[in-house]
Amino acid sequence: MINRGFDDKIMNAFRGDTMLIDEIKKAKMTAMKEKDNAARAIYDIVVNKYLLLSISRREEGKEIADTDLIQIIVKTLKELADEKDGYVKAGRSDSVDAIAHQEDVLKKYLPAMLSEAEIRAEIQKLPDQSMPAIMKHFKTHFQGKVDMALVSRIAKSIG
Repeated sequence: MINRGFDDKIMNAFRGDTMLIDEIKKAKMTAMKEKDNAARAIYDIVVNKYLLLSISRREEGKEIADTDLIQIIVKTLKELADEKDGYVKAGRSDSVDAIAHQEDVLKKYLPAMLSEAEIRAEIQKLPDQSMPAIMKHFKTHFQGKVDMALVSRIAKSIG
């Protein structure tokens, strides 16, 4: 007799999925059918990170949202960029091409990011233009839609 309790917990984590994760899962299946191993691998990574976060959030009594998935994708893209830099330095163009393909696959799930001009305009509207106030404002209102490192750099140049 097989104990299916653990499998049921995993399936319960899937039942509360947001729409964006559903799109990624469908794209993963398409990549599998098309034998696109690089795309399938990166989709696997994102789905696994999502499941881990989903489990930890449920333990905390919190729900997971698309913004959490966007943060996972952004972090994964940064990890891919670091990995690609290593392959560039090692002269492994085949691996660089595969990672570039994986980056392109994930970037289509990101919302349009605010431009530098839009960030500057938003900062100008704030009554408190201190660094902590600026960072808090962007993290609260534009999470997943802005590169926080860019916000920090712009805020330092203004202040």
